[in-house]
Amino acid sequence: MPPLETNSPIATELLVDLERGGGVSLHRQVELTLRQGIRSGRLAAGAALPPTRTLAAELGVSRGVVVEAYSQLVAEGYLTSRSGGYTHVAADLGTRTEQLTPQTPVKTSTAKVDFGYGRANVAAFPRQAWLRSVRRVLSEAPDESLNYPDGQGSGTLREALADYLNRVRGTVARPENLVVTSGYAQGIALLLGVLAERGARRLAVEDPSGNDDARVIAAKFGIELVAVPVDGDGIRIDALERLQADALILTPSHQWPTGAVLSAEARAAVVAWALRTGALIVEDDYDAEYRYDRAPIGAIQGLVPDQVAYAGTASKTLAPGFRLGWFVLPTELLAPFAAAKLLADRGSPVIDQLTFADFLRRGEFDRHLRRMRPIYHERRDALVAELGQRLPQLRPTGIAAGLHLVGWLSDDVPEAALVEAARQRGVTIAGVAPYRLVPAQRGGLIFGYSDLSTSAIRRGVRLLEQAVADVSSS
Repeated sequence: MPPLETNSPIATELLVDLERGGGVSLHRQVELTLRQGIRSGRLAAGAALPPTRTLAAELGVSRGVVVEAYSQLVAEGYLTSRSGGYTHVAADLGTRTEQLTPQTPVKTSTAKVDFGYGRANVAAFPRQAWLRSVRRVLSEAPDESLNYPDGQGSGTLREALADYLNRVRGTVARPENLVVTSGYAQGIALLLGVLAERGARRLAVEDPSGNDDARVIAAKFGIELVAVPVDGDGIRIDALERLQADALILTPSHQWPTGAVLSAEARAAVVAWALRTGALIVEDDYDAEYRYDRAPIGAIQGLVPDQVAYAGTASKTLAPGFRLGWFVLPTELLAPFAAAKLLADRGSPVIDQLTFADFLRRGEFDRHLRRMRPIYHERRDALVAELGQRLPQLRPTGIAAGLHLVGWLSDDVPEAALVEAARQRGVTIAGVAPYRLVPAQRGGLIFGYSDLSTSAIRRGVRLLEQAVADVSSS
């Protein structure tokens, strides 16, 4: 790299800013900048610094300037160096290191038990198996695969996903009809944008519904929301007879949040309605991999693939931080959806896609699910048993599958007051009311149990029992 010619050159790796012609020597400026970076925590303990020749070239100074700065910091104990090796930030700086003060306080949960929903047990993520897939991809992936992806995503991953979904979820998926997205949130935003451009004006959603992303995005596109009530068998069939909408978002395999499984009669009615009206069914298959007390229910997409946009993600099975999702689309929506994806972010990270493809192909995904099902099953059983013993008035539903259940409250227990009383007792839990489009008197609590031990579940229910007593006595 040629010497920088600006008056204040900046080393791109270390952000060393030199002022030439000032009253402080160059080696002293380098020394002061690095020392401050170490003290503040910007240069982490153990971090490798650039070789002296490299940094000197970047700064446009002689190598001796950098050598002198490094030597002084080694002598002071800020850096460590050995002959023939890199110079590193010292691993143990004791109390000398001053951590950066955050601009905003970090919020930490003080809850004794958090029945948070919608998340997997990330502590159980199969790190070693994933690492093996990463290594294979980095060793074997052709150079061309690292170029900009097209709007649909890696063909290798789309092939692996189509095989998996057809085998496990009963879809009729083809690699050419799949698009890889950054989770469900991005996918539904892209889809609603495409539908709006094609003239869609009314979007039907289940009520209650956890599709907050769709509700917010629909409003931005000027799409009217229509609430369709849900009962114990999922979306109510009688509501379909008078439903007029361009699209209907469903969670048929495990309705969110009630946990209802769409009955065979209701599934047939939904399909008939879509064929009659020409509306699109958006099937959000968010946690169908987890079944405990019943056989898996196949995807609606397998019945009418040209009338369904099927959505899935790795958020509930692996980890939400991966932001890996996929949509299987009718042919007519494929090109505009892929174009919108390309415009949004130029495609999802290809290394992650290829790694997930290898993970799927080698059966590691199936093995991970087999390991997790009995763990979640045990936690579900512990929660149901504890509720039955201590809070029998809470009627749990949606227990046959998924990672959460709903406990319905009796009419004399106000939902909002109980949620607050639980918080005062150290229990974080959500009510159903915030997810209703049409207010209803019936209250309920959403119990997530995926990342709670059985002892934590029991402790949480005991505290919740006290909160119920608090509300009842007030």
